[in-house]
Amino acid sequence: MYLEKIQSPAQLKQMSFEQTDILCKEIRDKIIDVVSKNGGHLSSNLGIVELTVALHRVLNCPEDKIIFDVGHQCYAHKLLTNRYEKFDTLRKTGGICGFPRVEESEYDCFNSGHASNGISAALGMARARDLLGEKKKIAVIIRDGALTGGMAYEALNDIGSNGSQLMIILNDNGMSISKNVGALNDYLTHLRTSKGWKNLKKRTSSFMLKIPFCGKALHDFFQKIKNMVRGLFIRDRFFSSMGLHYFGPVDGNNVKALTKSIERIKDYDQPCILHVCTEKGSGYHPAEDRPDLYHGTPPFCVETGSIDADDNYDFGKSACDILMEYASEDNRICVVTAAMTGGTGMKDFAEKYPGRLFDVGIAEEHAVTLSAGLALGGMRPFTAIYDSFLQRGFDQIIEDISMQKAPVCLLCDRAGIGSHDGSSHHGLFGTGFLSCVPGLTVLAPVNLKELKQQIKWVLSQNMPVAIRYPKAEKKRLSDVDVCFVPGKWSIIREGNDAAVISYSSTLSQVLAAADICAGKGISVKVINASTICMVDEKCLSEVNIPFIIAEESVYSGSLGEKIAAYFAGKHITPRLSLLNAGEEFLPHGSHKDLLRMVHLDAESIADRIIKEITTL
Repeated sequence: MYLEKIQSPAQLKQMSFEQTDILCKEIRDKIIDVVSKNGGHLSSNLGIVELTVALHRVLNCPEDKIIFDVGHQCYAHKLLTNRYEKFDTLRKTGGICGFPRVEESEYDCFNSGHASNGISAALGMARARDLLGEKKKIAVIIRDGALTGGMAYEALNDIGSNGSQLMIILNDNGMSISKNVGALNDYLTHLRTSKGWKNLKKRTSSFMLKIPFCGKALHDFFQKIKNMVRGLFIRDRFFSSMGLHYFGPVDGNNVKALTKSIERIKDYDQPCILHVCTEKGSGYHPAEDRPDLYHGTPPFCVETGSIDADDNYDFGKSACDILMEYASEDNRICVVTAAMTGGTGMKDFAEKYPGRLFDVGIAEEHAVTLSAGLALGGMRPFTAIYDSFLQRGFDQIIEDISMQKAPVCLLCDRAGIGSHDGSSHHGLFGTGFLSCVPGLTVLAPVNLKELKQQIKWVLSQNMPVAIRYPKAEKKRLSDVDVCFVPGKWSIIREGNDAAVISYSSTLSQVLAAADICAGKGISVKVINASTICMVDEKCLSEVNIPFIIAEESVYSGSLGEKIAAYFAGKHITPRLSLLNAGEEFLPHGSHKDLLRMVHLDAESIADRIIKEITTL
């Protein structure tokens, strides 16, 4: 076994290609084994094993730098950089992260959680190297899906201005999370499959190998010069127009071919792009057949590929069902997603109304402004984007939606504390950055019944709205009786000793805390603040017992901060206590552990309630 003996990627330089092929299989087996138990990103990591081995075989890390544009494809990199012994802790509380983290290893040079920013970071490092007179090599791996993001093009446009040496590895697997879309995908497909080029290679190679005595030598010579004539058959002028020297396509699951190609470009004195074609899910048949299903997967059975069932009801899927119901009678309803048709639960809408769902790729800014244009053109767009990904569209929300009062509904999935993906994926900022925008109504349904009421209300209005919800409905909340009224909070449990105001999934912990308190003789009123962009003054004026506001949000911009400001403006000093995620970035870990870490679990909330009561 080779993998468990590798303490440094420098050891790869001493291995034969036959040995690295065995190593790649061991890496795949380890990734499959750990992800099957811990959950994680499987397909993309299986596809990039050979490329990771080849890069570390050629480069001298950590002096040389490898940036992963989409950080979740770093598993093989972690296994090769002295983290094999810790790999079983992947994504667990206190374990290694599923994304590169500079605080975790000197081999991780850039924290990358979202997409399309890797080329900018790599170019910055390359220019810093040049200014400091250093010789290190800089490589960035960017997937073809990430090239649908506008920031990648901003960086590509800037690269040619001074020609800093830089290696861009285009990991082309034809997919991001959902199937890739757009003109660039068509272009890359052409590069991969150009009939003229493929036919020329096939005919010429066959002919040369049949020539007696010198056929093999001629064939090898032809292989060396084929890149010189590729331009006659394949349109590779797109990258050259940006000042990049294009190489490829190269078999991305062949260590030998990759090593030779990377060796060729690493000392090139100009920025280069190496086009590598990989197979997402390579080496594990279920992931090869359904790379989208195993992109980010919960634990699963390795032998059968069956994924552990989740008996929680999905908010995104429910939103899709509601929209399909209304769309049958209202042809103005359409959906916009940013490479997340499946992740946001909108797959069925895409299949039923293919002309009314627009998947724009990893381009959240464009998705938001496209939605504004659709709305001002007479449609009623629902824009489904993860809460943490929507951060990139903040300017567009202000300028293009809210200032123009465009009737767009932002469906903000994965709101609140996430879990195993870590700081870049927690939806902790949405309450603040959405609620501060004038004219944007921000809602947070407690369950699927309230979600339907809110969507129905949205369709009766002509104004921008954001609806923030977690991945799944909590069982404790499914039976909560709701009657949504915009701007009004509702009492879902009566009590006389203390009141807790909360919203969305945090209410499940609040209700559990109320049960704990009831066992100690303390009666707790629980209030559902389903409109979170404003305070319900009438509700606050009617509660004359200690207040606690519990929410999965950072402090700044939180509902608790708004309530505190409201009372301060009225020169009222109530017994007010704020429970939130604080001002620090939360790490990865189980949802239960993270709630306990920020004192938003039921036991901690109950302790705070009891403390407030006993210190009166």
